[in-house]
Amino acid sequence: MSKTTTVRARLEPELKEKAEKILKRLGLSTTQAITLFYRQIEMSNGLPFDLVIPNETTKKTLDATDSGRDLVVCEDEEDMFKKLGI
Repeated sequence: MSKTTTVRARLEPELKEKAEKILKRLGLSTTQAITLFYRQIEMSNGLPFDLVIPNETTKKTLDATDSGRDLVVCEDEEDMFKKLGI
């Protein structure tokens, strides 16, 4: 099937740049990535990933970590397991 339609979208320049660097490392063009995304939508009859609205606990946790509160920093995996009590 020939490609005869165009998709246009406005994005934040930084997001576009970062995503295109990743796509380049994967050997994909933007067009190929969009085509893959659309194929996955078609195949799954919806978005190819779950979209959920976080509950209140998750929202509070995300807000805290985004602002640098309530973080536990580990030196390495051994330190992490120790702090987790594993």
